[in-house]
Amino acid sequence: MATSEVQTVSAAGDKMRLALAAALVIAALVAYYLLAGQGSLVQWAGLLAGLMAATVVFLTSESGRQLIAFGRDAVREVKKVVWPERKEAMQITAYVFAFVVVMALFLWLTDKTLEWVFYDLILGWKK
Repeated sequence: MATSEVQTVSAAGDKMRLALAAALVIAALVAYYLLAGQGSLVQWAGLLAGLMAATVVFLTSESGRQLIAFGRDAVREVKKVVWPERKEAMQITAYVFAFVVVMALFLWLTDKTLEWVFYDLILGWKK
């Protein structure tokens, strides 16, 4: 029972952080348009400051921590990948191109055969 209450409090706190992050994004956009008369440097500084504040608030929420953990896991998995050598990559690329050419020829021949069967033999439409 105590665990569900803690999760409810945590979820409410996270909802508040997410709402604050969304409000900061909106405030940054509003500041960008309100500061149009002050010059583009001030305008962009206001936008970037608001977006950075929203990012910091988001990353302190549970969703932000999960996003960071996901990113770390993704980097760890990418490091495990064994990439092919240049020779192997070139061979695989050549096989793919050859297969595409063979399939293109097959489909072209099939199309022309069906065109001949339907238009010339069955319908009698000579071109």
